[in-house]
Amino acid sequence: MQYLNKYVDKNQCIMNPEDFSSYSKGHIITVNTTMKKLIDLCIRIAKSEASVLISGSSGVGKEMFAELIHNSSLRSDKPFVKLNCAAIPENLMESEFFGYEPGAFTGAGRNGKKGLIEMAEQGTLFLDEVGEMPLSLQSKMLRVLQDGKFFKIGGNKEISTDVRIVCATNKDLHQMIAQGSFREDLYFRLNVIPVHIPPLKDRLDDVPILALYFLDCFCKQYNISKYFTLRLMKQLLNSSWEGNVRELRNTVERLVLISLQDVIDVEDLEYADFASKRYDVISKTAANIIDEESTGTLKEIIGKYEISIIQKAVKKYGSIRKAAKALDVDPSTLSRKLGK
Repeated sequence: MQYLNKYVDKNQCIMNPEDFSSYSKGHIITVNTTMKKLIDLCIRIAKSEASVLISGSSGVGKEMFAELIHNSSLRSDKPFVKLNCAAIPENLMESEFFGYEPGAFTGAGRNGKKGLIEMAEQGTLFLDEVGEMPLSLQSKMLRVLQDGKFFKIGGNKEISTDVRIVCATNKDLHQMIAQGSFREDLYFRLNVIPVHIPPLKDRLDDVPILALYFLDCFCKQYNISKYFTLRLMKQLLNSSWEGNVRELRNTVERLVLISLQDVIDVEDLEYADFASKRYDVISKTAANIIDEESTGTLKEIIGKYEISIIQKAVKKYGSIRKAAKALDVDPSTLSRKLGK
């Protein structure tokens, strides 16, 4: 965190950097040596036509690396088309990939439809969560990679294509191959150049600058000014960040929206639904209530949980009026619930 020292004022608040470009490499915010080497690698391999398989746990930023490869390639002025394979029902996936001819099946449009491969022509097709691709489609995707050819659904004309494939996965594809749920030959075609992005917990030096970057983004988005204390930043560094950069981003946004003061401190973490067990006070309170009142009705348990939250808010903010504002309810509602 040494690079933050120049931004810390006499009140132990961290002033946001005016310019993040010195912490940006390939438009990815990082100060981590491993990440910088990965970015350099992606920029180098972008000039080739080789397929790339990006691996890493959810939320590490795999899509940003795919975009970096596309934007650094000779195809940068052509389409970048992305698809999350887990988001498309299996029975619709083939038509999404390859498109269909008019009247190819019941409900097919009269004019047919272009598939994602055609839409990405001369550009890059990014397949996120490629491990979710059904086996029936894997053999057809293999042919696209090998021969650059495919058929639309309901079509008898072979179509040639020029598209680069970049894939990402958060699964162990070796294990899936052993289980028979992913084709080994497709894996080798996709994994010409492997890129593994480490989780945020293995590059904690990125947490402070990412937190400040997200803080700056959300302050601009909501037209407000907020600052982190050094104490808060140290607490952020104590989290395991199982949800990686995505979790950190969401946490910062909640902190910006929930905190009443310009200065965001550790106490605000409690109301930001912080993921770390060490700071997830509300979840602990709920668990205690359920353990102690397990014989009560659901309404009674929720009522006690609600009162506990209200009491904590009043204690934190010093008055019912301020607590009501923080919880976004009418002060009379809090008074009534506390008076029960």
